[in-house]
Amino acid sequence: MRPDDELHGETIAVAMSGGVDSSVAAALLVQAGHHVVGIMLKPWSEPGIADSNRCCTPQAVDDARAVADALGIPFTVLDIRADFKRDVVDPYVRRAAGGATPNPCFECNKQIRFGLLLRQALALGASRLATGHYARVETRPDGRKVLLRGVDPSKDQSYVLHALGQAKLERAVFPLGGRMKTEVRSLAADFGLPVAARPDSVDLCWVGEGGVSGFLGRHLPEGAAQPGPIEDGAGRVVGRHAGLPLYTLGQRRGLGVALGHPVYVVDRDAERNALVVGDGSSLMRLEVVAESFHWIAGEPPEGPLPLRVEAQIRYRAAPAPATATPGPAGELVVRFDHPQRAPTAGQGLVVYSGDEVLGGGIIARTSAA
Repeated sequence: MRPDDELHGETIAVAMSGGVDSSVAAALLVQAGHHVVGIMLKPWSEPGIADSNRCCTPQAVDDARAVADALGIPFTVLDIRADFKRDVVDPYVRRAAGGATPNPCFECNKQIRFGLLLRQALALGASRLATGHYARVETRPDGRKVLLRGVDPSKDQSYVLHALGQAKLERAVFPLGGRMKTEVRSLAADFGLPVAARPDSVDLCWVGEGGVSGFLGRHLPEGAAQPGPIEDGAGRVVGRHAGLPLYTLGQRRGLGVALGHPVYVVDRDAERNALVVGDGSSLMRLEVVAESFHWIAGEPPEGPLPLRVEAQIRYRAAPAPATATPGPAGELVVRFDHPQRAPTAGQGLVVYSGDEVLGGGIIARTSAA
């Protein structure tokens, strides 16, 4: 049974952005005979900064409205600026100031899309919420919901959805999860959608000019980004940095250091306010500990410990074979079969069994041994 058939006749809200993916998701649900309501979020944008929040420009709103008109579905814009600032932007800045490299997409999907937006959708009479994510949800014979990778490996977004639990997956619909991106582009043209040629959106769409470092430079608390020395592995000063929170492990560009060979950020020594650079081998780690680990099923899989899993340390990283052992206070200790490059505090550690997402947490610390 296709997911479309299972949901036939329900009222489904679609999170629309004016982009190709959410527009095709809405079109597929209309084609399948569902009652569809389009909702576009208007999140916080940085006042007075050019290109701030590219996802909710007047043009994007017009595009989403044009798609809704073409599909003959109702459309509304939901102003969530205060909620987005409180639940996504402010925690991101606090964690960055504390030395982490956070991924705000986790909180956005948990608190905003499948929190605030889902509640709004239910209030409007919808029973489910659809998005343009490339991921899949299936129901097992025992009634348990499982989150699976999208079939297009280049677009799979299951990593950023790992914080969803059973109640939210019960309400989630991902019409694109079983399709390739090239097929989705073709469908946009076949449906005659006015956004068929629109380019894909970018990550952190609410970060304006200067990218992440420019945004943090404007919003970090006073004193959080103090200039200091850049050192090599031997402790020699080879340059100056603009503030530790503005850099991340593995970064190569923008260091202003010329040593005659490629160097990367390999450590941020907060005690000495020193940025340490070295070659790529210094970034390799065998063990990663994640905190606040969330099991999608509500508990770890049955079986002897440690569990055999595939673990992913960032959005575009390849999953790697590893063993996973639940620890105290919601920790998960993952030891990889082979060292991984630059697992970074604040990023997500998501574990899989085949295509199934078992759960995820936030990287707290790492070890090379």
